[in-house]
Amino acid sequence: ILTILGNSVVLATALRRSSLLKSPELLTVNLAVADIGMAISMYPLAIASAWNHAWLGGDASCIYYALMGFLFGVCSMMTLCAMAVIRFLVTNSSKSNSNKITKNTVCIVIVVIWLYSLLWAILPLIGWGHYGPEPFGISCTIAWSKFHNSSNGFSFILSMFLLCTVLPALTIVACYLGIAWKVHKAYQEIQNIDRIPNAAKLEKKLTLMAVLISVGFLSSWTPYAAASFWSIFNSSDSLQPIVTLLPCLFAKSSTAYNPFIYYIFSKTFRHKIKQLQCCCGWQVHFSSTDNSAENPVSMMWSG
Repeated sequence: ILTILGNSVVLATALRRSSLLKSPELLTVNLAVADIGMAISMYPLAIASAWNHAWLGGDASCIYYALMGFLFGVCSMMTLCAMAVIRFLVTNSSKSNSNKITKNTVCIVIVVIWLYSLLWAILPLIGWGHYGPEPFGISCTIAWSKFHNSSNGFSFILSMFLLCTVLPALTIVACYLGIAWKVHKAYQEIQNIDRIPNAAKLEKKLTLMAVLISVGFLSSWTPYAAASFWSIFNSSDSLQPIVTLLPCLFAKSSTAYNPFIYYIFSKTFRHKIKQLQCCCGWQVHFSSTDNSAENPVSMMWSG
């Protein structure tokens, strides 16, 4: 419920100000699409299976569920990676160079992200890797435990782990460390150069928001990755069902965090939510000066 409502508000806000969206903001929209897509396509089936105390639908629904999870999970990871890279490029470039990141460029990046995610999701269907039920039996994913004695399966896991998890995570960390260093140097230069302090404070706040989005996703999926990696080298029976269930649920919760982060850090997002509330017939009073107090959320990308 939180995922669908929160990300629907993000999409509605983006739609209402579509003409004002800066090109890199399309990645934020893409992340919301991936989150809400995961919630709609997967969670109802998992909830129904939980109430049933067993997986519903047999092998066909299991493969569907695992494919959707892999597709949207890789898409979210690569979108966060692209957001970090573009944020780094914008922060460390002059204004004229940052304007070269056009909407067409970002749209191409988004298409590549989806094709890349779809490729990895399809590979288990054509024989490289396998999909199967989770050890606790009420959801499905990559069949980690089937790769004990399979060189084919192990090569898939190793490649997927490096190209879909390790390298994107390292890229995200490297980009935000570079941005943090840039912001630190900017604060030092404020002492000597006539620069508006509020601009530096805003840049620091919006960078923190982007970092929290990435940290929320990575921290949510790390316990699940650890439990899955354990299953590759050890029998699934060595872990209690609750030990495999909780990381799975925690990973799924990652789709609900981002709207709350936007709400806390963006005055414009809060303003747009109030406008949406008014459209729904709720009486909410707000000052019209909010528009002049802060530019649209695109300021996050303008540095």
